[in-house]
Amino acid sequence: MHIQDSHWQTAVAPASAADGNGSGPTGPVGTGRSAPLRVDAQRNLEHVLRAAREVFGELGYGAPMEDVARRARVGVGTVYRRFPSKDVLVRRIAAEEISRLTEQARTALGQEEEPWSALSRFLRTSVASGAGRLLPPQVLRVGVDGDEAADRADDLSGEAREDMWVPQQRAGAPSGLRVVGPRPVPAEEQDDAGAADLLEVVGRLVERARAAGELRGDVTVADVLLVIATAAPSLPDAAQQEAASARLLDILLEGLRPRSA
Repeated sequence: MHIQDSHWQTAVAPASAADGNGSGPTGPVGTGRSAPLRVDAQRNLEHVLRAAREVFGELGYGAPMEDVARRARVGVGTVYRRFPSKDVLVRRIAAEEISRLTEQARTALGQEEEPWSALSRFLRTSVASGAGRLLPPQVLRVGVDGDEAADRADDLSGEAREDMWVPQQRAGAPSGLRVVGPRPVPAEEQDDAGAADLLEVVGRLVERARAAGELRGDVTVADVLLVIATAAPSLPDAAQQEAASARLLDILLEGLRPRSA
């Protein structure tokens, strides 16, 4: 999956505040009026979101809005009515993915007493759900420990903070891409807060497994998330994809274990 320059904007509305087109439970952005979606409009929104997850999962966040519209079987104008820019849609999908992964990590942390079982359960659940294909770039910072990355998400501002959203998780991604737009903005702060929550919970899984001697001492939170991204191939045959994902994940999990003396 190749990431292209999608001209990431930072002046966007939070996913929870609108349905993506500027009209959600609170009505069009800036009006504050209650305007629930019609049944057909709600159905179109669901189709667009499902199509976006599929298209971005297969082609990366650089895929054009026309591909999303085609997959949703709606006109591209319908997509833009729901999401005034591609960046709003991308942030919506990424925020949902972060939230889902965070919940999966919390579930593993709360339901598995053994540290390694908790970590491996999180990884297997996440890979099985196809989460790796939609992981946003700012959580895949190889060589940056979870605590450090979370601190940076809280502390960075201005140009330094922009790097948190540079598309860089896939091979072949162009370097030097910059986020365009005014700063700071509430949407970006919410994006970073969601990523920090994910890094914090996964960090607890990592620390528990490391303290129990069941995880290599040099493995970071970013490494664990990279496993999810790597072990989620997109293949045309569903059975083939499931088998390939399971096999690759077994190999990667073994690589996380401490080396034998």
